[in-house]
Amino acid sequence: MINNLELEKKTDEELVIIILENQSAFSCVVNRYKDKLLRYIRRISNVGLEEAEDMLQNIFIKVYLNLNEFDDGLKFSSWIYRIAHNEVIDNYRKRKVRPQLLDIDIQDSQAKELAGDTNIIEELSREELKHEVSDAINKLDLKFQEIIILKYIEEKDYQEISDIIKKPLGTVASRMNKAKAELKKVLANKNFS
Repeated sequence: MINNLELEKKTDEELVIIILENQSAFSCVVNRYKDKLLRYIRRISNVGLEEAEDMLQNIFIKVYLNLNEFDDGLKFSSWIYRIAHNEVIDNYRKRKVRPQLLDIDIQDSQAKELAGDTNIIEELSREELKHEVSDAINKLDLKFQEIIILKYIEEKDYQEISDIIKKPLGTVASRMNKAKAELKKVLANKNFS
């Protein structure tokens, strides 16, 4: 039996192999992903903490039950985020309510990168910039919100985003360009005086 300290040093893919032989090691995956996935769920779904935790529990159940089907051609993180993505969509469909505002926690560097070429960086304090970028993301179409969040907030590369949203790389790149253009438009149309 491998101890928890040794398990923590394993890659996700190595953990999958270990878990398939010894299910008690699954707690390492839960510990590794619970905070990340909870933040992701809350960012893209605008649900309360309790509902997000319920979805997180469902996600881990689905991961556990489907671990045998994990495609080792993918990154494990992409696979688990895809399950989370599907759970949020299922929950959204059940609620039949379009989210109003997302709870997006944007870091300073992320806000600057998302604000891009606009000249608002000099005009706003960091907190105002974070608020304005978060507000602008909320005004985007849901498919653009998700791709911006995955790239800039969750820091996923294009291949991972492709795996998560099940779209070809070209579509991801195209959607990212459109999302950034829309975000830039929203930011440029803001009254920053």
